[in-house]
Amino acid sequence: MIDTLGALQLADWRRRVIGLYAGVRHLSAHDPRAGHDLWRSGRDELFAGHPSSPLLPDDRQRFTGLTVAAYDPDWRFELEVRRPVEPERRSMDGGADGPIPFLLVGTVRVPYLGELGVWRVVGYGGGLFLPVKDGLAGRPGGTFGGGRYLLDTVKGADLGSGAAGDTLIIDFNFAYNPSCAYDPSWTCPLAPDANVIREDVPVGELVPR
Repeated sequence: MIDTLGALQLADWRRRVIGLYAGVRHLSAHDPRAGHDLWRSGRDELFAGHPSSPLLPDDRQRFTGLTVAAYDPDWRFELEVRRPVEPERRSMDGGADGPIPFLLVGTVRVPYLGELGVWRVVGYGGGLFLPVKDGLAGRPGGTFGGGRYLLDTVKGADLGSGAAGDTLIIDFNFAYNPSCAYDPSWTCPLAPDANVIREDVPVGELVPR
């Protein structure tokens, strides 16, 4: 059970993540590469020094930065969210918080990759959740075996909407590992079948060094 100090520290972590992504969205509107640089440096700072960092103590001592691929503009998209043919609701394991219910609100069709599900957290606060597991998952030097997150707006990871009201900015350069990639005591919702693709996605945050 999280104590009072831990709860306050976690709230501060999320506050800082929200502020970081606000700066990323502002920069990325004109220069996505600059937004990505800010994202990398901001996350490195949080992982290295914040008390809620998911790094284990030994890993934090030798931490020199997250493993993130160089920015590639070909992996940035503005995609229409299409309504699902059939409504789908599923629960994903949330660890100590119990099962977390998600509702499929739509899909995005990524060029050359296929469709990915866009999920909404059912419950207080809502929020959009878009995980992805690609062909490099679990491979040496590849991506985390359980998949990565593109969007998790409840926790502030939000790249914003596109010019049209029914579109989202989906930039795979900002794909990041869930906390359980660094500390196995965390339990993280992972990518369901609707968010698994066969192709390799070599950008974003890669497996921890």
